Amino acid sequence: MYERFYGLQEKPFSKTPDPRYLYKSRQHEEALERILFAIQEKELAVLTGDIGSGKTTISRTAMDSLDDSSLVVNIINPRLSPAQFLKTISKRLGIKDIKYFKQDIIEQMSERIAELYEQHITPVVFVDEAQLIPSKDTIDEIRLLTNYQLDNMNLITIILIGQTEFRERLQAKHYTAFRQRIGMSYHLGSLGPEDTGKYIEFRLRIAGRSEPLFTASAVELIHKYSNGIPRTINTLCSNALLYGYGEELNTIDARVIEAIIDDIRISLA
Repeated sequence: MYERFYGLQEKPFSKTPDPRYLYKSRQHEEALERILFAIQEKELAVLTGDIGSGKTTISRTAMDSLDDSSLVVNIINPRLSPAQFLKTISKRLGIKDIKYFKQDIIEQMSERIAELYEQHITPVVFVDEAQLIPSKDTIDEIRLLTNYQLDNMNLITIILIGQTEFRERLQAKHYTAFRQRIGMSYHLGSLGPEDTGKYIEFRLRIAGRSEPLFTASAVELIHKYSNGIPRTINTLCSNALLYGYGEELNTIDARVIEAIIDDIRISLA
């Protein structure tokens, strides 16, 4: 709709976790590097952050960087019992005729992970929306997966990605054993005012526009209303471009942001 008007090849502020659009602020780059290090070291890692802070995009970027020496298992809905969790991983590992009893499933997984090791392949399990894991029993099952190891190395990598509440949940005393298994933990914060402007410029550039489009005053308001959360920045910018297109505006200024904010306030709550 507005792409041609603004000299864009595609929509720059989509909410899909496209790795091409990962703006590497200092903390986003550090989060990505820590995940990649955890994968290299075959560790249990935890990445947390507020809703819309870019966690999933970071995980997809990490997945895309892996080669055939990794077998990626991506779980996007972890509302699973311990048995369901094990069966899901078993299926993604390529195990056929999965057994009914949990102990039998564990034995099947052990044999499959050993086979993969012989082929120089490491399973890398990404669990998105980890705050939705329903019970301590399932988290304990995740902890026990780290027991797949040799004397000098782990045989499986597990990356848990969740909202801030998951980080807080793990502070409870009964998760002490789980915390002791965590090899890497990082919390992703929001973007500052300067990074908000650079984020907007970066996404416009990836979409095909090199010239400035948002004024400094518009960026200031976008940061104010978004609190520096990338997903909310995307919402504001997308609506601003639609409004600007309708009004045939060559630049997006503070007046545009003020004009759209009431219409989309419900999506920012």
